Amino acid sequence: MDTGLSLITFVLPNTSIRTMKVTVVGAGNVGATCANVLATREVANEVVLLDIKDGFAEGKALDIWETAPINLYDTRTIGVTNDYVKTAGSDVVVITSGLPRKPGMSRDDLIATNSGIVRSVTNSILEHSPDAIIIVVSNPLDVMTYCAYLAANKSSSKVMGMAGILDTARYRAFLAEALDCSPKDIQAVLMGGHGDTMVPLPRYTTVGGIPVTELINSEQLNSIVKRTKKGGGEIVNLLGTSAWYAPGAAAAQMVEAIVRDQKRIFPVCARLTGEYGINDLYLGVPVKLGKNGIEEIIELELNEEEKKLLSESEKAVRGVAEVLDRMTADSSS
Repeated sequence: MDTGLSLITFVLPNTSIRTMKVTVVGAGNVGATCANVLATREVANEVVLLDIKDGFAEGKALDIWETAPINLYDTRTIGVTNDYVKTAGSDVVVITSGLPRKPGMSRDDLIATNSGIVRSVTNSILEHSPDAIIIVVSNPLDVMTYCAYLAANKSSSKVMGMAGILDTARYRAFLAEALDCSPKDIQAVLMGGHGDTMVPLPRYTTVGGIPVTELINSEQLNSIVKRTKKGGGEIVNLLGTSAWYAPGAAAAQMVEAIVRDQKRIFPVCARLTGEYGINDLYLGVPVKLGKNGIEEIIELELNEEEKKLLSESEKAVRGVAEVLDRMTADSSS
């Protein structure tokens, strides 16, 4: 019987949606916080949390996953104990592994211990995810990022460290308190090493587009700069251990910029090859972050005082990097 109806066939294009996968190595406070932020913000389809302690990552990942029905997200969090096969195909890997400096431990001891950990983790990750972009959070940050770069044997645009976003966040938070304004309206950039030699740039700090120097006196601003340089120590003095909420969130923000190709401008620990007159050194500078990792290193026009501070920071970081170079040379001889 002719019903007068015709069958219309729709041919859908054969498009496959690529899933995104992020691995966080180290399920301690910083690593777990990073994984939690990544999941809550649905930055990737899958977040793998890996640790060497039996059951530790599994427990943290399960706890995070059980918040999904509450916080309304779909990202799956999976915990594994030292099984790098489960990390295969990761687009971005965050390395938080390493030991804190303990009483009686020299700087060289810390470098030797943590460089061994970072080197091993980097090799294991790249065995299963050769194209992964690596973000290092382990301390001492600048030299551990350099260590990962040496182990990875890939473009330095794919190996970077997280420090500047954390330091800048502290600076912006302190300014927001002092000015009684929203931290959302404060834009700033810091350069140099992660620690006492970081280089704040008040000249490039704005509040709602207004230069911060027009809103706060130099004495208050200098006090905030000093507090920022000691920001990590302030947390340690209060808690008896290192910070984790802000560092974990900062690392997650870097991952998001890469995975979503946001082209964000962030201060990042990057390898310099002539920029700012500095060669072959990982140091905090403003960069553009996108799907290819560090897509551009931005060179600011620094004044003489800023150049002097950056030079001092370079010397401090290079001194630590040379310790690693000597250790590497000794182990290969």
